[in-house]
Amino acid sequence: MSSFKSLKQELFRVEDSTFNDFALTLFRYQVHHNTIYRQYVEYLSVHPDNIKTLKDIPFLPISFFKRHAVKTESWEAEKIYESSGTTGSTTSRHYVRDNAFYLEVTRRIFTRFYGDPDKYHFLFLLPSYLERGTSSLIAMANHFITLSGSQHSGFYLNNYKDLVEKVFWLKHNSQNGIILCGVTYALLDLAEQYAPDLSGVVVMETGGMKGRRRELVREELHKRLKSAFKVDFIHSEYGMTELMSQAYSKKNGEFFTPPWMKIILRDVNDPFDLQTSRATGGINIVDLANVHSCAFIETQDLGKVADGGKFEVLGRFDNSDIRGCNLLV
Repeated sequence: MSSFKSLKQELFRVEDSTFNDFALTLFRYQVHHNTIYRQYVEYLSVHPDNIKTLKDIPFLPISFFKRHAVKTESWEAEKIYESSGTTGSTTSRHYVRDNAFYLEVTRRIFTRFYGDPDKYHFLFLLPSYLERGTSSLIAMANHFITLSGSQHSGFYLNNYKDLVEKVFWLKHNSQNGIILCGVTYALLDLAEQYAPDLSGVVVMETGGMKGRRRELVREELHKRLKSAFKVDFIHSEYGMTELMSQAYSKKNGEFFTPPWMKIILRDVNDPFDLQTSRATGGINIVDLANVHSCAFIETQDLGKVADGGKFEVLGRFDNSDIRGCNLLV
């Protein structure tokens, strides 16, 4: 593999047995062709030839996406996705060379966990994202709406009454499944104002209060939503602006990744310590779909990894913007 084209062609054939070799190949490609990543690796006095295993690879702090164009090779971006951020904060920017590839990645991951999108009606409750035009989540949602082929799929801003009426109509008049995907605070607003019976509906939260409400631990959040909506489980989607791929949870906040995405925990006090097996730690992500940017990301999330490849997100580092190694930022 020696080009973007060959890397992307091989991506969807990655299995657990081939993951490490693919990751090492992509690392060598990116460290030579990504100026920001190369400078970071050099600053750490790491020589690429000495990288022999996945856990030897330096992970780029996610904060680099706030002040640098993290690109492998030189090209003009088809899309620039930005994180939501809070008022006055610096947002992350993900420069995407091939937006069709991003959308194909999202489709393949969704299909892996839920089946074909045309078997569903998609109702999206994403007000804080919808109010911006640079959200990768909105691009993914639009793609799923199109793939569903349903005239009933669509976005809802603050019109909760219309949303509730649409869900009830679909429950009684359609054989297709219904997915209600919403940002956390909007789902809580819906629960408190209407508490609709959503039994039989896939209710999926994308995380985040966006400064609108007090943060809740996932267990408490899901307890409230399950009680209000009369569902057995709350589904979750875990993704971020800086990644091409997403992980999904169907219950209890237990996330699973596609074959080309892996979670590696780091020591909470030493961001370079990836060697010790641990139950909890800082979340590092290998997203092999990030062929055009950087596939090795040190996030500001805390997590727990369990058997079977599943992981949980426990929260975020305090003062996360200044924790970890922020060299060159």
